[in-house]
Amino acid sequence: MRLALVKALTELIERGEDLQVLTADTGFHVFDEFQQRFPDRFLNVGISEAAMIGLAAGLAHEGKQVFCYGIVPFVTLRCLEQTRVDLCYGGLPVKVVGVGGGLTYGPAGATHHAIEDIAVMTALPNMTVVCPGDPAETESAVGASLGLAGPCYLRIGKTGEKVIHTARPAGFAIGKALRLRAGRGVAVISTGNMLATAVEVCDLLAERGLTPELVSMHTVKPLDREWICQAAARCETLVTIEEHCLTGGLGSSVAGVVVDETLDVRLQRFGLPDEYAHEAGSQDYFRRKYGLTAAQIADRIET
Repeated sequence: MRLALVKALTELIERGEDLQVLTADTGFHVFDEFQQRFPDRFLNVGISEAAMIGLAAGLAHEGKQVFCYGIVPFVTLRCLEQTRVDLCYGGLPVKVVGVGGGLTYGPAGATHHAIEDIAVMTALPNMTVVCPGDPAETESAVGASLGLAGPCYLRIGKTGEKVIHTARPAGFAIGKALRLRAGRGVAVISTGNMLATAVEVCDLLAERGLTPELVSMHTVKPLDREWICQAAARCETLVTIEEHCLTGGLGSSVAGVVVDETLDVRLQRFGLPDEYAHEAGSQDYFRRKYGLTAAQIADRIET
């Protein structure tokens, strides 16, 4: 997804968009070619995320479209006050790009795990929260974010995520669910880097005689409430899948719609428990530990 981000930014500059990319001493190698081609569009502010957000706010006041890039816990939590006051209160169109959503940085330990960022960022007024499901959705999300009047949080993976869309998905729009498969009975709702797993879940359910519907809910805020209500009318079960704590993530947001609209539907939420990991391990290791493999999810849906 990182390479898809850089590709999209490069294309936007080539077509004349006035972009500025800031990073807090991260993104080495990823932005090497970008920096060489557009040296006046890239600035490493050093290990100072708070200063980066303040600088981004100033550039946005001068009319620039600014992308702030960093590892999720540091580009969201370390500079939360600046994001809240400078960007959200000010309503500035700055894009905060967090790399390494969920357990991407599993071997680095809990300090680098991103398990509560969606909850934090969705709680901020005026903040849009977008979690693309694959590289193609990432490219689409970068372009779509330019049309937003206020700040946006883009939560992406790292490298090597499975490509689900063979091209940038037609009809991609911030705030609208992206349907990959039509179905009935059960609707599987994925956000972020769990999309490939969600596809596998639907394949397994299909082998067992079910016809699951699949959507990528790439935008967690604003949530596509209309689609949720429509899905609840044709499906008995809604399933949410995310690599984030169940508290405050996609599942919590969908549950809020179910309650607000008094929807007659069963809701199953799959995500991370309310705890920090006290060990290091690969992303796959943690997914197995927390019951987030395709087989584990499909088995629980059937029970």
